[in-house]
Amino acid sequence: MLLPSVALAQTQGTPRRQAPAEAGPPPVVFVHGNGDSSALWINNIWRFEANGYKRNQLFAIDFAYPNARSDDSKPQPFRSSSEDQMKELTAFVAQVLKATRRRKVALVGSSRGGNAIRSFLKNGGGAEQVSHAVLCGTPNKGIVISDTILPGSEFNGAFPFLKGLNAGADDLIPGVELMAIRSDKNDKYSQPDGRFVGAPGKPTGVSYDASELRGAKNVILDGLDHREVAFHKLAFAAMYEHITGKAPGSMFIAQEPRPVLNGRVTGIAEGVYTNVAASGAEVEIFEVDSRTGDRLSAVALHRKTTGEDGVWGPFIGRSDAYYEFVLHMPGQPTTHTYRSPFLRSSDVVHLRPQPFVKVDEGAGAVTIMSRPRGYFGVGRDKFTLDGKVPPGINDGVPGTSMGRLAFEASPARTVVAVFNNETVPTRTWPAKDGHIVVAEFLN
Repeated sequence: MLLPSVALAQTQGTPRRQAPAEAGPPPVVFVHGNGDSSALWINNIWRFEANGYKRNQLFAIDFAYPNARSDDSKPQPFRSSSEDQMKELTAFVAQVLKATRRRKVALVGSSRGGNAIRSFLKNGGGAEQVSHAVLCGTPNKGIVISDTILPGSEFNGAFPFLKGLNAGADDLIPGVELMAIRSDKNDKYSQPDGRFVGAPGKPTGVSYDASELRGAKNVILDGLDHREVAFHKLAFAAMYEHITGKAPGSMFIAQEPRPVLNGRVTGIAEGVYTNVAASGAEVEIFEVDSRTGDRLSAVALHRKTTGEDGVWGPFIGRSDAYYEFVLHMPGQPTTHTYRSPFLRSSDVVHLRPQPFVKVDEGAGAVTIMSRPRGYFGVGRDKFTLDGKVPPGINDGVPGTSMGRLAFEASPARTVVAVFNNETVPTRTWPAKDGHIVVAEFLN
C-alpha cells in the first residue's frame, strides 16, 4: 500500500538544549473525507496560523485512495477499506510525532476522515498518541442502518465496521477529549429519508443526529451543510477552542503579501480520483484580470512539469492577485482552474484534472463552478454562473457542490461565477480541443 508523506520540519545543527517536550497546544493533524484531499483544509490551516499556530505544527494527510469501497470487506480497484485508512493514519501520526518531538497530537476529521480517526483510537492503539479529536459531519451512527440499502458499506451502521465502533454504552475513548460538530437538519448524510443515498422515500434508519458521539461534547451549527461543519469559520472556532482551551482571537485570515504556493498533481484511475502523485503533468500559472478573467500576459508566471513526487511548485504569488492554473495531463482534458486570491502561503494547493461528463457532449465550451468546502444551498446562498443558477442544483437540504453550463466555442468570452461575497472570473475555452474550465470557490 502507498503510505502518505508528511512534510518534516527542517532543522540545522543539533541544539544544545531541546525545548520542553509538551510546550504549547498539540500539533494538529487534519483528516479529509471520502474522495477528497488535504487541499480542503486550506482555510482551517490559515485560521490556525492567524491565531498563533506555527506552520510546522499543522499537518494534513492525503490518503492514497480516498474513496471508500462499495463493500468494505471486498477489494475494489483504486478504493480503500476502513482498515486501509486506519493504517495510513497510524503511519502518518507516527511521522508527525517524530517531526514535532511531541507525545500526542490533536486530530480533526471531516466526514469519512472521522471514521479513520475513531478506528485509529479504538482499534489501532491511537488513544496513547492523541490528546483531542474533533469529528465534523462524520456519520458516526451511519448514513443508513439497513440490511438492504448500501449493504456492506463502511457507512452502514448495520454492518461490522460501525457496529464494532458503536459497541458499548458510549463512544468515549479514555484519555482523549472528544467532540463532534454537526448540522441541525442540513447534513445530506444525516437524513431520515434515503434521498441522498439513492433510495428516495425509504427510511434510512438514522436521523439528523447521526453524526453525534454518545457521551462526548456535541456542537450543533444551525444551517450549515455536511462539508461546512468542517470548513466553515464557525466550525474552525469550535475546533480551535476544543483543542486549545480558549476561543480564537480572530476569525479572519491574516494576509501575507507574497504567499508561497505549492502542492501536488494527482490523477484519476478508472474514473476514480486518487491522491497518488502524477508525474509528467505540466502546470502553468497566469495572472488574470479580476473582472474579466483575461490573462494579463501571454507568458506564464510559472511553468513546471512534475516529477515522480507530483510537485508543481513552488510559486511566489501576490495575495491580491487572481490566477488561472492550467493543468495538462496525458489522457485528460486540459483543465483551466480559476481561483480567488490566495491570502497566505500553502503547500496543499493540490491540482486534479476535471473530466468531461455525458451532459457535456456536443458543447462548444464547458464552464463549471465548484465549491469543494461546502454545497450550494438554494434560498440560503447567493450563487450564479454567468448570471444564472445552473441546472441540477437541488432544493432543500444542500446536496450539490458543482454546477455546469455549456457555451458556444467562439468567440471566447468572460463567464463570472458568484458565491455569496466571492466572485471568480473565468474565460471560455473550446471543448472540442479538449479544454474544460473550473471556477473554484475558496469559501
